[in-house]
Amino acid sequence: MTWNFEDLVVKAVSHGEKLGATYVEARYHSISRSGLSARNGEIIGAEKSFSQGIAVRVIVDGSLGFASTSSLTQEDVLATVEKAYKKAKSHSKLQKKPIVFSEERLGRVTYEATAKVKPEDVDFQEKSNYHKELWKNVSTAISQAKVATMTSFYGESLEEKIIVNTDGAYIKSRIPRLSLGYNVVVSLPSKGVIQRFFSHAASGGYELINQWNVHGYLPEDVKTFEKILLEATKPPVDTPVDVVVGSEIVGLMVHESCGHPSEADRILGREAAQAGKSFIKPNMLGERIGSEYATVIDDPTIPGSNGFYLYDDEGVPARPRYLYKNGIINEFLHNRWTASIFNTHSNAAARAMSHEGEPIVRMANTYFAPGDHTFEELIEDIKFGVYIKSYMEWNIDDERWSQRYGGLEAYLIENGELKGLVRNPVLELTTKTFYSSVDAADKNLAFYAGTCGKGEPMQGVPVWFGGPNVRVRNIKLRVIG
Repeated sequence: MTWNFEDLVVKAVSHGEKLGATYVEARYHSISRSGLSARNGEIIGAEKSFSQGIAVRVIVDGSLGFASTSSLTQEDVLATVEKAYKKAKSHSKLQKKPIVFSEERLGRVTYEATAKVKPEDVDFQEKSNYHKELWKNVSTAISQAKVATMTSFYGESLEEKIIVNTDGAYIKSRIPRLSLGYNVVVSLPSKGVIQRFFSHAASGGYELINQWNVHGYLPEDVKTFEKILLEATKPPVDTPVDVVVGSEIVGLMVHESCGHPSEADRILGREAAQAGKSFIKPNMLGERIGSEYATVIDDPTIPGSNGFYLYDDEGVPARPRYLYKNGIINEFLHNRWTASIFNTHSNAAARAMSHEGEPIVRMANTYFAPGDHTFEELIEDIKFGVYIKSYMEWNIDDERWSQRYGGLEAYLIENGELKGLVRNPVLELTTKTFYSSVDAADKNLAFYAGTCGKGEPMQGVPVWFGGPNVRVRNIKLRVIG
């Protein structure tokens, strides 16, 4: 591992101190990406990109200033420090309340995620052939319906950071990531269309391709989509039923209805015009939001995860954050600024997408804690209900309170057994209704990849969201169409 710009980062911090800033932070941040996309097995595009630069934040007279540069000459980096200083100085007279960062014990460490098989060691033809074979397997999997189109994409990236600040942080990190996804459309005249978008992503190397086994499961999924078009019946919609919510939906729900509203800057109203509001108010710590089975954790330290990091972009050591704990709102996601406002410590939620963005409060890997049931135990005492395994569409309101999930693969439950497929069930409920209605979760914790967007300008960061299969009682379903 080489750190060609380490001296520049150190000099930037030193220069900010000489100017008179009470806090200086400099972050070298580079991201290299490459990938390809295919339509029906034929390569339609390939891309390669590289960005690098240094971002600087300073506090001057209680005001925060930020600037960044992609020019890595010493002259331009020091000029960027001066730009950040001048911004802070010009804003200081307008600052109603001084910016203060929480006091933390910051890290001085070098760490990296490992790639067992480096993607750059795999030739382009092998990567290209993967998509051709996938299309062949998927397009021939069904006979009555048709795979109208399938778009597939592959990506690899390497993110490197050097973070130094005047409070003692000295962090160097290197995170390789891989992604693989697809959008498949299955159609049957007179029966309609099913569209499925899904993506895998994690930190690691090309060995992940075999672990994900898309060649193995996607043809079987397509067969299920055909069966849905041919056989699925209308779900029960007139009376409340028990519902087993699949881990894929549970993961999305906790990301949207726990993770986002738990972001402290959102709670303070800073994100309202940029990415939404929060139903959570600053005084709601300790309030009940769900049943004793509802625990939601956000953990950056999960090895191999898409949102993996051991120290955040302010140098704070990462740890699991218990956002909802046994149904109680337990803690918010904090960076050092919001932590100081709430008179607490940062829990290492400061992340920036690239050198062009400042660190803001973000999630990493958010999941519903698994229970001790088997899946069979979840459904065995349900006389009449529905198991919604996956979703096709969803939406949630601005405050993350009212939400709606349209099911894709779903089954009727009768007397503790899965019966036939049901089509287009809709789970529509409030955040509190969902978490309060949970009475069991199974052991089958699974994670799903995403890119979480937030900020102005928009910053997208890699995340996982997940959970087990979860049982909720007495929910009235709706239906699409």
